[in-house]
Amino acid sequence: MSTSTYSVNGMTCAHCVASVTEEIGELHGVRSVAVDLPTGAVTVDSDTPLDPAAVRAAVEEAGYQLAAS
Repeated sequence: MSTSTYSVNGMTCAHCVASVTEEIGELHGVRSVAVDLPTGAVTVDSDTPLDPAAVRAAVEEAGYQLAAS
């Protein structure tokens, strides 16, 4: 199992959280997604480490951006 934390910019409400959770949750191997709206932190548990480009694409599909790391 792998746990990764990302920072997402632009989320302002529960709908934002739901959109990001849904898109990341569709990635292969993702077991859970937890979003902390006030900080923008997104913690993802997955079977194996995720491809950062796939996570970025999922967040962008939801309408938001990953913060620069």
